Amino acid sequence: MCHIRSPALNERARRQCPMPNTHGFSSRFSLHAVNGKLLTVTFAMNWFARRIHRYEQRRWKTDDNRLVRPFAWGLEHIGGPAEHPNPADFLREYAQRAIQNSQEWYGTSPATDYRLDAENVLTFTSSIESPWPENNTVHAQFFPARTRGSAVLILPNWNAKWHGQSGLGEWLQRIGISALKMSLPYHDRRMAPGHERADQLVGPNIGLTLQANRQAVQDARRCLRWLEQQGFSRLGILGTSIGSSVGYITLVHDPAVRAGGFFHVSTYFADVVSQGMTTMHVWESLREHVTVDELREYWAPVSPMPYVERGLGAGKNAFMVYGKYDPTFLPALTEQMLAALRRYNPHPRTLALHCGHYSLELPPFSHIAGYRMLTFLRSALAQ
Repeated sequence: MCHIRSPALNERARRQCPMPNTHGFSSRFSLHAVNGKLLTVTFAMNWFARRIHRYEQRRWKTDDNRLVRPFAWGLEHIGGPAEHPNPADFLREYAQRAIQNSQEWYGTSPATDYRLDAENVLTFTSSIESPWPENNTVHAQFFPARTRGSAVLILPNWNAKWHGQSGLGEWLQRIGISALKMSLPYHDRRMAPGHERADQLVGPNIGLTLQANRQAVQDARRCLRWLEQQGFSRLGILGTSIGSSVGYITLVHDPAVRAGGFFHVSTYFADVVSQGMTTMHVWESLREHVTVDELREYWAPVSPMPYVERGLGAGKNAFMVYGKYDPTFLPALTEQMLAALRRYNPHPRTLALHCGHYSLELPPFSHIAGYRMLTFLRSALAQ
């Protein structure tokens, strides 16, 4: 089995990155080859959008450990036979059943072995047993406030490090809201041996990606049960990027969650993977075996959009922040998501900033987004 570290892919992806459609300046960029034909598109970009895009590319290039891993159906990770004669049919039927019975598919009981150590690190056993023992113990960092009324579960971005987004927990702590920051499956202390990135949570193994994202939601719900055991009755979720996807699905399936705050939002898992800049190496492996439409169907259970279209979570408070020049969660996909939400909630709370995916962390965007998000959560979780 060959795992290729591909600087050539990174260079090609930089040249072919999809660009936001803004106004004021005309530049020519090439997109992915589709069915053997190279598409070229002319976008209008103003000077500020170009500057943001250059920053997004520079940040993307700093990660030189992306691997183009081999494609796999991965049915063994979702209860199917590894050598099924028609894996596409199996996945299609499995996904349909999972969505129809999502309350059971995402259901879990509280853990029986919660342990909070002297450094406020919570550990417990995940409800899903993956092939990697390291991944089966959940780690979460607790930021206790003085009072025990409200608490927020923080779900970080893809490939976040252990101390990533600790600042959010500290900010929440300062305004009187306790926070619990959970490591997503296959991240930092849960990382599989031989891996530098969480390739199982977003990767070309279709069944494993389904299992890992289902595990993320169930782990999040076990975190919420622990917070309830500690006396917290007003619960919220704060998710970033893939943490936003996991967080939204948790929000709509867990009745205890009052409110959700999300940095970066999109529709279907497959659309982000196939169109986004940061997942081009994943799509490079998938595109020879499945179409976007097929992958959208297979990964629908771990996508926010099907639950929006079913009206789940219509009565929950949610605040969504996104970048107008985001090359990872494309603005067109975000608008589709918001349009679907508006069909069930005529006034969803949103904040669109003139930034991208990585650049949301820069001031003034980070200050504006952070202030608005904390204000929202404090209000939504008030008595």
